[in-house]
Amino acid sequence: MTGPAGPGRRPVELAGSLALVRSRIEHACAAAGRDPAEVTLLAVTKTFPAADVTGLVDLGLREFGESREPEAGRKVAEVASLRPLARLHWHFVGRLQRNKARSVVAWAAMVQSVDSDRLADALAAEACRALDAGQRPAPLEVLVQASLDQPDDATRRGGVPLPGLPALADRVAAAAGLELRGVMAVAPLGSDPDGAFARLAVAAARLRAVHPGATVLSAGMSGDLEAAVRHGSTCVRVGTALLGRRRLASP
Repeated sequence: MTGPAGPGRRPVELAGSLALVRSRIEHACAAAGRDPAEVTLLAVTKTFPAADVTGLVDLGLREFGESREPEAGRKVAEVASLRPLARLHWHFVGRLQRNKARSVVAWAAMVQSVDSDRLADALAAEACRALDAGQRPAPLEVLVQASLDQPDDATRRGGVPLPGLPALADRVAAAAGLELRGVMAVAPLGSDPDGAFARLAVAAARLRAVHPGATVLSAGMSGDLEAAVRHGSTCVRVGTALLGRRRLASP
């Protein structure tokens, strides 16, 4: 699948792609001796239209990820108008600038990509403001993003180096307006994801020993979800395998 098809074919394409991704997750869990119910499928819908989101909602998905503002805010509002009864859980999954904290807090239930004290502080301030104003029903859920890259890697995928993960997690856990839920990471480009995800699993286990509520391990995407499931991922972030190749510009 290379991208959005005509309106008549698109629901069929989405249903077929979703069935294939769910089958991959089920087989990966079977091979790892895990229950597929332990793994959340997060549909990453950046650059794709609200119609694709509602198509996946109609197929039973409730977890969606976006990574760009203001596209995400507009799309969340449009989906809400199209499916007003659907109880969706929206995640921000990309690199986030501090000056976008207020706009993201307005729609996101979870931010998966907190990689610095300053970003954590900015999100906490905006979450507290929104809670006080009655604009949020609950604190902002947060995953701290761990970097699995080598320090000299020119293609770094973002995140805090593993030795700095505990301190950042402590800061998030102590912040009013935020709820520490776990860890996210992206496998380095051009390397074996098994080794990277194995290191991530060790770091996540150490974090859970200090913060027992930090049970989410978000790892694995379209190309490496099986490796992530082998190493304990509880959330796989899938875009291309569900929706096709992304457009170069937002719709």
